[in-house]
This record gives sequence, structure tokens and C-alpha cells, in this order.
Amino acid sequence: MDIVIAGCGKIGTTVIESLSNEGHSVTAIDKSSDTLDRISDMYDVMTVCGNAADCDVLDEAAIDKAELFVAITDSDELNMLCCYIAKKMGAKNTIARIRTPGYTEKSLGFLRQHLDLSVSVNPDRLAAEELYNMLKIPSAMNVETFSRRNFEMIELKVREGSILCRKKLMELKRKFPGEYLIGVVRRGDQTYIPDGNFEILENDIIGITASHTEIHKLFKALGIMQRQVKSVLIVGASRTAYYLAKMLIAGGSNVTIVEKDRQRCHEVSEKLRNAVIIHGDGANQELLLEAGIENADAFVSLTGMDEENILLSYYANSKNVPKVITKINRKEFALISKKMGLETIISPKSITADIFIRYARALKNSLGSKIETLYKLMDGTVEALEFEAQNDPNMQGSH
Repeated sequence: MDIVIAGCGKIGTTVIESLSNEGHSVTAIDKSSDTLDRISDMYDVMTVCGNAADCDVLDEAAIDKAELFVAITDSDELNMLCCYIAKKMGAKNTIARIRTPGYTEKSLGFLRQHLDLSVSVNPDRLAAEELYNMLKIPSAMNVETFSRRNFEMIELKVREGSILCRKKLMELKRKFPGEYLIGVVRRGDQTYIPDGNFEILENDIIGITASHTEIHKLFKALGIMQRQVKSVLIVGASRTAYYLAKMLIAGGSNVTIVEKDRQRCHEVSEKLRNAVIIHGDGANQELLLEAGIENADAFVSLTGMDEENILLSYYANSKNVPKVITKINRKEFALISKKMGLETIISPKSITADIFIRYARALKNSLGSKIETLYKLMDGTVEALEFEAQNDPNMQGSH
């Protein structure tokens, strides 16, 4: 499928990598020739240098043949304008990244309708939703939702001395009956789709699928249910932090945010009246102690630097914070972090890339099914798909 992507920043590059790996014909547009040289050296894609809102640039990118146009520049308004022009020039489907918190669902709906956008994506909100899901079940390393949030798949690490150790899956079902499924197990560098005879070992990471209620029942029976998160310390007042704080406050949690940019502190404090906003450097250990890190139920590091997030989370671990979540975008840093004992990691750019892959696959629709949800699990070694089975006219009358 022919796909044109405008904007080759962190998220744009990840989307280009993911879609080109899926076998799509990708053309990348960016104003920076150096960025495009780097992209073309790394991936098998066409590149066009220029402004994606320029008709001549879009024409050079063969926009009239594009099944999908994706705008991921740094400007929401430019993304919307690019999509509007691309659609007028023949692009069949358009997706714009729109992340400004000021746009309400009503205004986004209006824009989607009148700009003829297929989808608008807010990476910061998506990341906040995933963080919130993780904080709802603190015992889990990762939580993904399916069936419009009625079903969940969680990743759980088997600790030393756990009653899960040396148990076969069929034994677990007999001992802990319930409506749940252990569908995948990660052991070291290997990933398994287990059967009933599969034996769980210490340090395995298991993927459990069930409703939210069933997962809580199972965790309670296993004796691994952590108390609900009531106090959350966040470092970095990013857009993701803003969305997450809103969700946590609405859920009854106390939220403290540490941010070193004074102006950003003022902006966030005006929008989050029920949160405590502290102006200061989150890398200052004394400041974190004053902010209550030793009494926090959860610590979330959301600064703009992976290295800083790793160090801050490592410090939070040393203070025995029950739940520590680290934002990391670079894959190599994620691997290092896990070796350092940082188990719960979130990558906003990977979350966003999965959205575009899901949409591209749905457009291909090769199996007569509409993909509703796609997640990459167990460090990207497994995919979980939720799809709507549709009628295939070619199969009518066959058995």
C-alpha cells in the first residue's frame, strides 16, 4: 500500500520504520534534508524535501496515488492543513496528529468532519491512558485493554517464591479456577505460546487475558494484589503528565508534579487545581524527598530525556516505591533499563506507531476483517489483535 508520511521527528521515524517493515511503500516528507538523508540510510523509503502543505511537494510525493497520508509534524494546525490539501489532491485516507489539550472531543469531531480526516491521533493522551491502566493494576508490568475496555491483557513477572513457580498451566486452572487465559510466556529472550503442560518458572513474564474483575479475583487468590494507588509523584509536567494527572484526580488519587520550568508550572497549576505542583529539578534528591517520594504509592518519570527518566526511576526503586514507571523512547535504553530492574516502561512513540499499523492493516482488509485493536506485547515479540469478523461474499455457499 502506498503511504505518505509528513514529519520525521521521533514519532514520525518510528511510524516510518514500522510501516516500511510491514511491507508498505512509504514516502517521507520533511523540511530537513539532513533528516531525510538519515531516514533513507536507515529504511527503504522514498523521500521528498519540503513543506508538506505545498501542493508541488505533495505532487512530487505522488499524493494522488496514496492510500494513506499521515501528518506528524510538530504543529497541529499544519498537520490539519496538510491533511486537508492531501485529501483534495487525491489521498484516499488521512490521519493527523493533534495533541493540543485545548481541543475538546466536540471540536475534534467538528474538525474531523469538515477537514474530512479519517482519524486524529493524540500520542500524549494515548500514553496517559496506558499509564493510567498500569496504575490501576500496580502488580502488573503492563496492561492493555480490549473490547472497549471490557477485557484486559496484563503482563506479570513471576517473583521468587511465588506459588506460580513450578506449576503447570493445567494445575493452575484446577487450583485457581476462573475465566482467564495465560496465552503467552516470556522466558529470557524466548517467547512461548504455552499449552496446558507448560511449566512456569521463576522470573517468567506471563500474559494473562481476562476481564478486569477476573484479574482482580486471580491476583487476590495468588496473594499478589497491591493496594490501590492513592498517592502518585510525577516528574515532568509534559502533556502526558497533564492528561494522566486529570485521570488520576478524577479517580480519587492525590497527585504531585515536579517541574523545573517555572512558566510550565504556572500553566499546569491553573489547569490542575487539585494537584500539587512543585517548581524544581526532579534530579535533586532532596527535592524528591520533600515531595514525598518515600510515601508515594507510585512514581512516574516523564521528563524529555530517557537518561534522566532512567536515573530518576532507579532512585525511586531504591526508595522502595511500590510502583515505578519510566518513559523511554530509545529501544537500546529500554533493554538497559530492564537489566537495571526497571520493569514497567512506556514508549509513547511505539504506542502511536501501533495505531498507524492497525489502521494500515485495516485498510488492506485482506482477510475480510476489520482490526479494532493491535498491541505489541512482551518487548514486541508478540502481537495481540482484536478484529471484527465480516462477511466475505466469496465464501458464500462454501463449507
